[in-house]
Amino acid sequence: MWRGRPRRDNRSVAVGVDLGGTWVRVLVVGPDGRRLRSLSAPAPPLARLPVFLKSHWKRWGLQRSRVRGLVVGSKGVWTLAERRRQERRLRALARRVQVISDAQAAYSGAVGNRPGILVLAGTGSIAVGRSGAGRWVRAGGLGPLLGDEGSSFWIGREWLRAGSRGEDLAPARALIGRPDAVARIAALTPQVLRRARRGDPIARRIVSEAQRHLAGLIGALVRELRLGEPATLSWAGSLLDDRDFRSGLRRRLGRAGLRLRMVAPEAAPVTATARMALDLAYSLRRGARTARRKTG
Repeated sequence: MWRGRPRRDNRSVAVGVDLGGTWVRVLVVGPDGRRLRSLSAPAPPLARLPVFLKSHWKRWGLQRSRVRGLVVGSKGVWTLAERRRQERRLRALARRVQVISDAQAAYSGAVGNRPGILVLAGTGSIAVGRSGAGRWVRAGGLGPLLGDEGSSFWIGREWLRAGSRGEDLAPARALIGRPDAVARIAALTPQVLRRARRGDPIARRIVSEAQRHLAGLIGALVRELRLGEPATLSWAGSLLDDRDFRSGLRRRLGRAGLRLRMVAPEAAPVTATARMALDLAYSLRRGARTARRKTG
């Protein structure tokens, strides 16, 4: 999967996890970086992640002593206190554990260690930027109740709102009462994108507004970080996998006068966390702590 130095303990593994709003992805690699197991499943709540992983450890015959490094890129964490709290909950699963934001994991996979900006738009939305000195800045990422403008959830919700006029509330009520309402509403987005491509005026308006919101997040980071022009911009998330939507975002950025160089992601977020887990597993303890401070 990637080039790595050979290690002595051939039975040990490192595990990367990408926990998003809809899906969780897990990648288990050997000491040489070779892919051993992978998993993609509906995402459990963050509070249930230790139980979810423990059940798969049992299925895969993994013990804590064999899992030398575990790195989780998760929704719902950003501050040092949040990351440490989740790390404590996962310590029973691996010898070394690190938790970072899912947006930081996506940035690492897409851009690496270079300065730039990543916009992530899937179920939720957030933009993260990294300066040349390694300082992280974010915009958005406040979740469906307070933010996530321009995300798949936002598009699905606006579509429901547009269709819930007068007494025709049945479709919306059928969704909002479900325990997985956010994911179900986000799943309406492909339909909205298809309608927008066919010229539906309501769908086109919603999609255009979503692109405007995401461009606003990116613009805030460009101003905050003062990156040299053209700044590097990459993307992650199911919504931005759509080429037409991405092209519309590029045009919106151009109209806003933002000079950016859009580059395709180099690797998936789960690949990035697996790489980090491998480094964490076999790095010196002092080096691992230094790396953690830099992500703060």
